[in-house]
Amino acid sequence: MVNKDCLCSYRVPVRMNMDIATVNALPYEDFVNLLGNVVEKCPIITAAVWSGRPFLNFTALEAAISEFIDALPESGKEGILRCHPDLAGRDLQSGTLTRESREEQAGAGMDALNSADASRMAQLNLEYKERFGFPFVICARMNDKANILRQLSERCQNESAVERARGIEEVRKICRLRLQALVLIDAPNKL
Repeated sequence: MVNKDCLCSYRVPVRMNMDIATVNALPYEDFVNLLGNVVEKCPIITAAVWSGRPFLNFTALEAAISEFIDALPESGKEGILRCHPDLAGRDLQSGTLTRESREEQAGAGMDALNSADASRMAQLNLEYKERFGFPFVICARMNDKANILRQLSERCQNESAVERARGIEEVRKICRLRLQALVLIDAPNKL
C-alpha cells in the first residue's frame, strides 16, 4: 500500500515497491507525482499514460510509456533528450540535479572525477551538444566512468538520426530502472 505521507513529490521515497493494483488505483495527481520523473523532467509522459489504466502489470506500464515516446515526432524525442543534464556538468556541481540523476551519476563516479577526467568530460559534453543539439544520454547505472567517457567520445562520431535513436534507447533503460524502484515487476494485477 502507498504511504499517503509520501505522495507530495515524486522525489520521495527512493523505493516504493508498489504492486500494479496500487499503481492503477492512484489518483491522477499522485500517479504523476510518484512516476513523473521516470523519464527525466518529463512528467507529461506519465500524465498522458495515466488514462491507459488499468495496466495489467509492470511490463504493460513500461510499454505504455515506450509507446508514447515512440509516437512522438523526432522533435519531441529530441525534447526528451534535452531534458537530461550533462554528465558531471554544472547541475551536478551546483546540486541542482533531480534526486534520481544525482544518485545515478554518483553511482557511476561522475561526482568524483579527477581534474583530467572532469576536463575531458566537459570538453566532450560541449562537442556532443554542439554536434547534436542535445546532451549526451547514457544509462549511468549500467556504466562506470571509464565506459561513459569512452562511449561519449565514440558516439560524438555518429550521425544525428543514429544518435537520437541511441539516446532514446538509453532513456528507455533509465526509465525501466526508475520504474523498478517504484513498481513491483510483473506482480499480478487483481482487477
